[in-house]
Amino acid sequence: MTTGSEAPVAVAARPAPPAPARAGVLRRRIRIVVACTIAWNIVEAVIALIAGGIASSAALIGFGLDSIVEVLSAAAVAWQFSGSDPERRERTALRIIAVSFFALAAYVSVDAVLSLTGFREPEHSTVGIVLAAVSLAVMPALSWFERRTGRELGSASAVADSRQTLICSYLSAALLLGLVLNSTLGWAWADSIAALVIAALAVREGVQAWRGDACCAHSD
Repeated sequence: MTTGSEAPVAVAARPAPPAPARAGVLRRRIRIVVACTIAWNIVEAVIALIAGGIASSAALIGFGLDSIVEVLSAAAVAWQFSGSDPERRERTALRIIAVSFFALAAYVSVDAVLSLTGFREPEHSTVGIVLAAVSLAVMPALSWFERRTGRELGSASAVADSRQTLICSYLSAALLLGLVLNSTLGWAWADSIAALVIAALAVREGVQAWRGDACCAHSD
């Protein structure tokens, strides 16, 4: 039994879906940003894998593999929005994105442990430093644009993919910091510690994507 002094409990309402014309504009925007993300990550993966092989850098090779995972995630969203009814494909796209998060976390964790235990050590690479710096400038902008568009459209898969892109930004920062510290101070362990933190974040985001609660979990 309630009393007159009790205040009603506020229930957060989901935002109303956009009008059909606006939804069409938002879907085109998502297709464009996904295409840009895929193109950039293909270039990034090729450069990182080649530079990592030349420098025998596990960190750079791992970064290149992360770019491939990001291509998979973005391709899942591109596939979803290529159909006439993207909402019907959203659950499958979210599962693909979630698996890509888990795969990324597994690889980064193993690579970090190998580096910390002395089996691998990141080598100096000028190309790697430049690549990480450019990626750190590009990826946050792509992530922000896709996240903002996905939230307005109400697309959990687009928001989840934007988080994958944001994690790529964190990896860029970790790679850049690790390569610089290793080159200047010989601290080979620095990027391994950062990578383990990123791996934990990737697992959390993967779980959210799998559950399908990525769309409105945060606000801008």
